[in-house]
Amino acid sequence: MVSASLVKELREKTGAGMMDCKKALEACNANIDEAIDWLREKGISKAAKKADRIAAEGLASILIDGNNAAIVEVNSETDFVAKNAEFQELVSTILKTIISNDVNTLDELNACPVEEGTIADLVVSKTATIGEKISIRRFTKITKKDSENFGEYIHMGGRIAVLIVLDGANEEVAKDVAMHAAAMRPSYTKSSEVPTEVLDKEKEIMREQLLNEGKPADRIDSILVGKVNKYYEEVCLENQIFVKAENKEKVADFVASNGGSIKTMIRYEVGEGMEKKEENFAEEVAKQING
Repeated sequence: MVSASLVKELREKTGAGMMDCKKALEACNANIDEAIDWLREKGISKAAKKADRIAAEGLASILIDGNNAAIVEVNSETDFVAKNAEFQELVSTILKTIISNDVNTLDELNACPVEEGTIADLVVSKTATIGEKISIRRFTKITKKDSENFGEYIHMGGRIAVLIVLDGANEEVAKDVAMHAAAMRPSYTKSSEVPTEVLDKEKEIMREQLLNEGKPADRIDSILVGKVNKYYEEVCLENQIFVKAENKEKVADFVASNGGSIKTMIRYEVGEGMEKKEENFAEEVAKQING
């Protein structure tokens, strides 16, 4: 019988999954040094060496199952791996796990059981077999009412994924809104969602710009009203001009004209806001030749 503390120690030393560590210790009669070699021979412990690498590529994907929907971003180091069938299968497994479990945090998701142990174990295992650092960055699970409609759109083969929930209207309208959001990159669904500190900062910048342009101080507040509305048109889905509209109709008005309103928008763009490793291709080739 292999103790839990020994499994934990081996996992900490190798970065391998709990189930792999247990198998290694069982195969090596609980000898931790031999178990480390066993994991290395199987190509499993190399996952730990990739832990400090930057994974800013990957896939954003969506799964809808009845009134439940899940959207996830899973990162890899290169976009080449994101096109790998094994990586795509991993993303699919993660989405199915989110749908079938009551999960709200990454810790809860990572602890979910799958055939390979847990989701965390599966990710470590795939990191080893695929050969790149893999990590689940974020996910959202939504349960809608029967009167609501999901709209989904995947752009650039999973570079951008958008999940929309409309109250009323229909799935076609919801998909049109999702396509718009993929193209126009709104940061918020509606103006009321813009954090006060973000809006105050924008107003401060606008005010300084107006003063530098020589606008009279007593007119700045009234000019700011128009500028704030313009800002909302840039960053809020409802306030943006609908990309398919010929009459400059706003997205909220387009949805309303089809008997609905926008309830939720989740937009994931792979790697947004993450540091990306800059590679010099010529230097990389030279390293490989000289190495």
